Amino acid sequence: MARSRFIYTLSQVAGMIGENLELIEEVTANSDNISEGELVYVGDGSEDGTKGLTENGIEELQSLLADIRTWDGGIREFLIDTQCDPEIIDRIMADEMKRGL
Repeated sequence: MARSRFIYTLSQVAGMIGENLELIEEVTANSDNISEGELVYVGDGSEDGTKGLTENGIEELQSLLADIRTWDGGIREFLIDTQCDPEIIDRIMADEMKRGL
């Protein structure tokens, strides 16, 4: 498979695939969730830089999120298991409810 030449910031990815940015940030907080080389760190002049995904990384993210949504407890249980902040969980779950309508 050819290596992607384009990197998309997590914010761009959220808009492109219609997902909650905080959810994407939580999923990508563990680099094991996306294949090596598909999640990259980009220097942007800030202390920490920003994360980005390749086109293949975006596909993996979408596939992972679809899979998580089929689990018992779905997104909420995933976020609890990753010890996500309860306020962030509430915001993400409110957005998930909107998606379900």
